[in-house]
Amino acid sequence: MDQISVLAAAGMQSRMQSLDLAANNLANSSTSGYKTDSEFYTLFASEAAGEDASGLPAVPMIQRQWTDFAQGLLEPTNNPLDFGISGKGFFVVQGPSGPLYTRNGNFRFSTSGAIVTSEGYPLLQENGQPLRANTAQPLEVSRAGEITQNGTSIGRIKLAEFPNPAGLNKFGANYFTNSNGPEPIDAAGAQIYQGKIEASNVSASHGAVRIVGLSRQFEMMQKAISLSNDMSKKAIEEVAKV
Repeated sequence: MDQISVLAAAGMQSRMQSLDLAANNLANSSTSGYKTDSEFYTLFASEAAGEDASGLPAVPMIQRQWTDFAQGLLEPTNNPLDFGISGKGFFVVQGPSGPLYTRNGNFRFSTSGAIVTSEGYPLLQENGQPLRANTAQPLEVSRAGEITQNGTSIGRIKLAEFPNPAGLNKFGANYFTNSNGPEPIDAAGAQIYQGKIEASNVSASHGAVRIVGLSRQFEMMQKAISLSNDMSKKAIEEVAKV
């Protein structure tokens, strides 16, 4: 395969991966607490080629993904079990295999009175235990995360902060795991707003424009391969005539 086709094919593959990311972002533009995924590009030349690599093209490829942790807008819902975080930090919930971290503050009561996510993961308080409340009584949440019922505190919501959130890995649409990074610290500067929820930080209009741009790039690379094949075919035919 000639160099033009190699470069174009590699570019098509990387654009397909970028399209997957952009489409997933767009699909989650209305998912509470969702954080945008993007990619870093790099140039790759096979190490197996050794000294002969100087004559080979360096092909474009996606080196790794990264997540934009910028805060989304806090939208009012008037639901007393919707909590929005202003500032850095994550809610800590008990997942199936350990703690999970999320910015999605859409909670509800379980049958046992625990405050849980829509998937049923219990919201944890500062002592690491699930928060439980009397479902028949209203609750109030202070900006510091203190939950009270009838003037009595039932616990404080645990907020975790990561100095370098790049070490977090996505778990589902809006959860994160911390399998390899440093342990989180308390998010002292964050505030919780009851009756509000953080929207996705995806820009739907930007995502739509990006998908169109990536699709056009993909089509251009398809045409480049087609032109390269036509040129090779014509060259073979000319040689055959000689």
